Amino acid sequence: MDGRDVVNGGISYWWAREGLPAPREPLAGDTRADVCVVGGGYTGLWTAYYLKRALPYLDVAVLERSFCGYGASGRNGGWLYNGIAGRERYARLHGKDAAVRLQRAMNETVAEVVRATEAEGIDADLVRGGVLEVATTPAQAGRLRAFHAAELAYGESDRELYGARGTAARIRVAGAVASTWTPHGARLQPAKLVRGLAAKAEEIGVRVYESTPVTEIRPQHAVTPYGTVRAPYVLRCTEGFTAGLKGQRRTWLPMNSSMIVTEPLPAGFWEQAGWEGRETLGDFAHAYLYAQRTADDRIALGGRGVPYRFGSRTDNDGRTRASTVAELRELLVKLFPQLAGARVAHAWSGVLGVPRDWCATVCLDRSTGLGWAGGYVGSGVATSNLAARTLRDLVRQDSGQGGPTELTALPWVDHRVRKWEPEPLRWLGVHGMYAAYRAADRTESRTYAAGTARLARWADRVAGR
Repeated sequence: MDGRDVVNGGISYWWAREGLPAPREPLAGDTRADVCVVGGGYTGLWTAYYLKRALPYLDVAVLERSFCGYGASGRNGGWLYNGIAGRERYARLHGKDAAVRLQRAMNETVAEVVRATEAEGIDADLVRGGVLEVATTPAQAGRLRAFHAAELAYGESDRELYGARGTAARIRVAGAVASTWTPHGARLQPAKLVRGLAAKAEEIGVRVYESTPVTEIRPQHAVTPYGTVRAPYVLRCTEGFTAGLKGQRRTWLPMNSSMIVTEPLPAGFWEQAGWEGRETLGDFAHAYLYAQRTADDRIALGGRGVPYRFGSRTDNDGRTRASTVAELRELLVKLFPQLAGARVAHAWSGVLGVPRDWCATVCLDRSTGLGWAGGYVGSGVATSNLAARTLRDLVRQDSGQGGPTELTALPWVDHRVRKWEPEPLRWLGVHGMYAAYRAADRTESRTYAAGTARLARWADRVAGR
């Protein structure tokens, strides 16, 4: 296969399958609102939805630079799961009990997204099959067991640990020696979720403006080329595109992630591989992968390609390099050797937001009315929902419409972090880090040593993880 028959870019396979949405009108001039949400992805739309459901009289406006779901919300791997970036750091800063509360909230968030989509009649191909993460080398198995023990220590008593045979009973991954499975996860079709969420937000009265890039956010103002929205609360929900805003270039690093999806796979393959539970699938390599069995019986698989573009630039409509497509296909065949002849149908890329300390956050500055949420480091499908409900509660509390809640007391609320280094240090650091992770994976696969490679430990220190 030479790659010439692969659809490259076009936003994502999810949008190609779903069809691009009919465009909404851009902002037509200066206007006012009670709450202005900047960003029409999961975080922004969930925030608008929950605010409007809680306080129907609020005038809520969403500003989206392209169309709702153009960014990570329409390009991700469809993993709705209970992982959250920064839990260990929050445990060190605020105590173990606070981090346990945060983890419990994430576990409950998976169920909340399932509940909300069902209640609102949003068909997102959602199947709650849990998350299976596998190890294929002794070093990976060691990290897997440590991770499993940590999850139990944070209260996840329903998590299960498997050896090679138990793993194969769920999904027969070549060379898998161990795995851990949690029920707090589901597979979904990202574009169908974001499209349904945008439609529901509009239906209940949220104003959604597309093709409206916000160039600057300041207290009570969201500035666009077509006019300014003035609102007591302006909430930044821009994740990997945050660097494009004035003064935000070094706030969150736009980390690149790439995906491929196969052609529909025959029944014979699924009989060999199993995967009847539609679990989402990951591994414990340093340059990790994530995969799902789609509703139309393909495998969608993702991982790091070019991890970062100089100057915090983002991609052009999801187009990715041919070498990245080849690397991802190699990972696919490593997992399932019987797919050596299978065709890759579509490839794409997108960016996710990474704070300097790798901790997701949700904040509302009560002195300015400016709020923000994100820095999900790739775990945003579920975390965005928890962030949105937390922003709702923070706005209600600040405006006198409610008091403190369990969500506003979680340790990630109002967490602040320093900015990323200037260029070229940022580019050199990120590329050096991922080169080290890939080299560590090769070393662990070649030597079959039990311990984590030194290069990976060095990369962790560079990353500040």
